[in-house]
Amino acid sequence: MPPAFHPYGPSHKAALLATLVLFIAMLVLARTRHAVIAQRVLGGMLLALYPVGLAVHAYYGSLTAQTALPLQFCDIAAIAGGIALWTRRQFWCEVVYFFGLAGTLQGLLTPALIYEFPDLRYFMFFLMHGGVPVTSIYVVTAMRHRPQPGAVMRVMGFSLAWYAVIAVINFAFGVNYAFQCAKPPQASLFDHLGPWPWYNFSAIGLGLVFYSVLYLPFAFRKPAP
Repeated sequence: MPPAFHPYGPSHKAALLATLVLFIAMLVLARTRHAVIAQRVLGGMLLALYPVGLAVHAYYGSLTAQTALPLQFCDIAAIAGGIALWTRRQFWCEVVYFFGLAGTLQGLLTPALIYEFPDLRYFMFFLMHGGVPVTSIYVVTAMRHRPQPGAVMRVMGFSLAWYAVIAVINFAFGVNYAFQCAKPPQASLFDHLGPWPWYNFSAIGLGLVFYSVLYLPFAFRKPAP
């Protein structure tokens, strides 16, 4: 049997360090003439994660209904991040900011992962869960696309629509996207949100709290022209 991944073991610490290096590199490059190239490389990587992930799962024989669709919270964050870095559209900048820091960052710190280095799925996981939080901060600092008034409600509405679609897909295909039907096997924030199915409602309420807190640094700024 291949070795199992252990949170805060050597491979997790290495991934956290690599994420920090990527964050610093992006902020440094943002001050150079290579800023747009760096943005598009990172954005392209985020957009490529889904199709490459399909090939990787097929290679390992782990391509199933649970891994075939880009419907997890972090999948949506990665797609939003890629679009934001390529197009600079305000809505997608807001989505990746809130999704990335309210959700994907949790996945980076408390990974729901069983694949250990050097499994390709280990790299796919941390490319996403490291790249998205870096993008979340980058779009509001280097790119200056800060959340505008009404951003919390816009992204909350988007989140609820996504959550409703996921509920239908989970019911129809017997899958567990967004951990709606069962909590992650690894320790996570879900463990503190109550039993099934009530933790889903707790997660929605907590999402609104997180979004509101994340908006506070921008709440009293004048809207961008």
